Amino acid sequence: MSSIIPLSNVEPALVEELLDRAFGENRASRTAYRIRTGVNWLPSLSFAALDQQQMLVGTIQVWPIALFGNDSLPHPLLMIGPVAVVPERQGEGFGKAMMATVLSSLEPSAALPQFLIGDTAYYGQWGFSSQHTSGWRCPGPWEPERLLLRCENSAILPSEGTLGPWNMN
Repeated sequence: MSSIIPLSNVEPALVEELLDRAFGENRASRTAYRIRTGVNWLPSLSFAALDQQQMLVGTIQVWPIALFGNDSLPHPLLMIGPVAVVPERQGEGFGKAMMATVLSSLEPSAALPQFLIGDTAYYGQWGFSSQHTSGWRCPGPWEPERLLLRCENSAILPSEGTLGPWNMN
């Protein structure tokens, strides 16, 4: 039987190896990594998927980030991702199971809006949309249609701003 467990129960080296396999060894140069530079993933919202043999086949992390509007004030968000599944097990439902696990704790009306970088065709099934993110900028290259938000009341966020790490200290 496959299972979803807290990511904190997995050896960090195994997580890094899985992420390298899923995204390549140059993954740290991606814009998503720049957005969350200097902050740690949130243990209570980050998970791992194990297959029937209890082998690690996927991970999902959630990070504290913020949208810094023209007023330079941080508007906190939760960044979901990476959603990673080893290449040979993709398409078996592990990614969907991990997304369902995270989102079961985060309603669209949650205090912190949820953000990710991805394809609307996939993440739209959970209510993510690029409808309110066209004026957002990232530290690095990005495609505006891939900046996706899940939030019941997007009016609480600036229509323009730059995404970056949210240091909660």
